[in-house]
Amino acid sequence: MRSRALQALHPMRVASPSIQLLRSPARRSPILKQLARAASSSSYTPKPRTAASSTPSSRSRIPPVTKRPISPSSGVNGVIDPQAAIPQAATVADVDPALAAQIPTPETSSSSSSSSSGTAVVPSPAFTAALSGGGGANNGNGAAIDWSSSFHGLSTTPFSPETAAMLMQPLDPLDIEVKPDGIIYLPEIKYRRILNQAFGPGGWGLAPRGDLVVGEKVVTREYALVVHGRFIAQARGECQYFSEETIPTAGEGCKSNALLRCCKDLGIASELWDPRFIREFKKAQCQELWVEHVVNKKRRQIWTRKDTEPAYPYQPARAASRM
Repeated sequence: MRSRALQALHPMRVASPSIQLLRSPARRSPILKQLARAASSSSYTPKPRTAASSTPSSRSRIPPVTKRPISPSSGVNGVIDPQAAIPQAATVADVDPALAAQIPTPETSSSSSSSSSGTAVVPSPAFTAALSGGGGANNGNGAAIDWSSSFHGLSTTPFSPETAAMLMQPLDPLDIEVKPDGIIYLPEIKYRRILNQAFGPGGWGLAPRGDLVVGEKVVTREYALVVHGRFIAQARGECQYFSEETIPTAGEGCKSNALLRCCKDLGIASELWDPRFIREFKKAQCQELWVEHVVNKKRRQIWTRKDTEPAYPYQPARAASRM
């Protein structure tokens, strides 16, 4: 059946011109057409091919690299030595030329021994302190003072009348505060201001006399007040804490508490330990009133200054609520 159908179709392809028109002519690509057109013309001459350069045109523009001589500090095979980049350390002459002039060197020692006979060069106290490592106060024998246990300078000489007047000046009533339980106090920063006014910033300091002792709810530490290289007083400070994260803050509060107690020996804010002054101040400047807690609405009596309102979280309680 298939061969008969092909035989019947073959005469139709030859006889019928319409069937031949169905065959699409072969298409040539534009490039082949251009080549055929150029070959048919008599003026066509093939372009000679040149050998392609081994390097791209962009690389041919780079100038040749010239070798530079390697310096001794560059290391071996051009590797930079890391030690060469480290700057030189500062010397004594850079910091203190006067002190460096007193340090004996082989040249100065030989010249001094040849020029002088029987005379020895005595170093200055600054040079001796620098060699001993003290650099600060000493006990007169050249040894540094250990302020964790020393009482050097205790009651050696009194302060000047001007300094004593600054230390023992009466307190301004506006600087005194009162706690809710009725205890009056002077803020810690006021003590530091009085010490700075009397001795100057840096003229006094607190030296620890032991390690920080951490209890269940309180931390304590002993401090010594040192003024101009003299032992003045010592006291143990304390401060409560509520969690382990607040122990560093409690340590600072312990230091401030020790400062308040040491300042009693200098006469600073001595009125705060005078019972008669406490009664008169609370009668004139303070009041006791009922307040209400803002959160839990509990009521209690607290002490406040007459010129200030109760601090958060308390607010004045109404008269009807106290009945």
